[in-house]
Amino acid sequence: MEKYIEWLSATANDEKTYSELSSINNDKDEINDRFYCELKFGTGGLRGKLGAGTNRMNIYTVGRATRGLAAYINKTTTENKSVVIAYDSRNMSREFAFLAADILSGAGIKTYVFNTLTPTPVLSFAVRYLKTSAGIVITASHNPKEYNGYKVYNEKGCQITDGAAKEILSEIEKCGYFEEIRADKSIIEVLDDSILNEFLREIQKYSLLDLNGVKTPKIVYTPLNGTGNIPVRSILKIIGVKDVTVVPEQENPDGNFPTCPYPNPEEKAALKLAAELAEKENADLVLATDPDADRIGIAVKTNDGLKLLNGNETGVLMEDFIFSLRKKTDKIPVVVKTIVTSDMSEDIAKSYGAQVKEVLTGFKYIGETIDKLSENEEYIFGMEESYGYLVGTHARDKDAVSAAMIIAEMTAYYGLRGKTLADKLEELYKKYGYYKTALKSVSFPGEKGKAQMDEIISSLRNEPWEELCGEKVAVKDYSLGINGLPKSNVLSFTGENIKVTVRPSGTEPKLKLYYQVKAESENVAENLLQKVKTSVEENFNK
Repeated sequence: MEKYIEWLSATANDEKTYSELSSINNDKDEINDRFYCELKFGTGGLRGKLGAGTNRMNIYTVGRATRGLAAYINKTTTENKSVVIAYDSRNMSREFAFLAADILSGAGIKTYVFNTLTPTPVLSFAVRYLKTSAGIVITASHNPKEYNGYKVYNEKGCQITDGAAKEILSEIEKCGYFEEIRADKSIIEVLDDSILNEFLREIQKYSLLDLNGVKTPKIVYTPLNGTGNIPVRSILKIIGVKDVTVVPEQENPDGNFPTCPYPNPEEKAALKLAAELAEKENADLVLATDPDADRIGIAVKTNDGLKLLNGNETGVLMEDFIFSLRKKTDKIPVVVKTIVTSDMSEDIAKSYGAQVKEVLTGFKYIGETIDKLSENEEYIFGMEESYGYLVGTHARDKDAVSAAMIIAEMTAYYGLRGKTLADKLEELYKKYGYYKTALKSVSFPGEKGKAQMDEIISSLRNEPWEELCGEKVAVKDYSLGINGLPKSNVLSFTGENIKVTVRPSGTEPKLKLYYQVKAESENVAENLLQKVKTSVEENFNK
């Protein structure tokens, strides 16, 4: 209540914020939810619901975070103090971006800000291209319309990792919410589309096929009212894809996502309009990118209609395709995957003589690993089960634009040989075994929800499962720092043919359960997957 009253007083001249706060004057639960904590700043930056309060995304929380980042840069950087800022189509994204530019410039830091909405991977590329000290992208990725976020990137174009996040947070905690903003417009540079054009030219270098003069697939694409429309269509045109139809209702930027309340390509509902249009157009492939165009989901033509592929299935198809057509070098090829990504990726990599490096969940760890490779190692591909992929080293974050290029090329390649991507996936299953995966997310909103989620994981850590559906499992507790990885609040239970990983989401109030099974046939794998799910639910209900 003290914080609430302080904000009411401090925003008396901000009519919009003051009115919003005044409207909840008699709602103690709402006041508590908005002020019981401050938005957590971590490796993913800030993310939360839009609105007034310390536990919300607004000009005051974004301003405070930017002042802390500015102090960190001035403390740790001696030369070329600079930041590049991008933003997506969400509500308030542009306002937050230019607010951050004003604050950084006022701290004497040269600032570049894109003049139009820009994908996250282009921001990662821009940091490297402009050689800035850091980067910021204003996005809440695939969250609902009520959310926005603020992600920070280091000088290599990689999301900050734990050490930097702690140092920046320390500086943020020294800052107030309502400090005066004094911008230095002379050191703010507004960027045109030249960076995007350089990004596309760099991506084209990773193309594996010349599609000019050959039959290319018929594609339906949806940017889900986000940033992907221009870059994805541009790269497909550049490589020679001739037939791309965009879902009209989801083509233009719209932070309210009117036809897609949860703009996440992992969700079947997000691809509904695209799938309907694809059936009508008899398309070979559906592509869907999330609002900041770092994730991509696909659906492929089969004899029984369109088939939605999950993130693991798309990833292993891309991995095998890249290995089969890439130019070999003397270096050791390297694939990087997260601990919750299908182990089928490892089987494929080993069959091509490649090394696999496994990292914690979060693409920042994949980006960080690329920069740690030795001179005799060559990065080939990075993937995570949540529909994130990186082809090439032009960026240090997942990139749906380059992924769209490779997916289109492999659809064309197999199509010319009379196969669909579904056919090719079946071939891979027959060769490596039927890996089936699933994800279940359980929401725990609010202060009470977080405490409940923490209690569940603590209890599971103290009394870990010893078997699941009759199969003995061994527990890995990543909070102990396993295999040289940073300590993380993750538990994994592995048997001979099953694996279940439990972790709290780093960006949402959710507990995530990742399932994996392996069998010699699809039916056996599907039955085993269901048995594991049932066994886990029974264990949680005990």
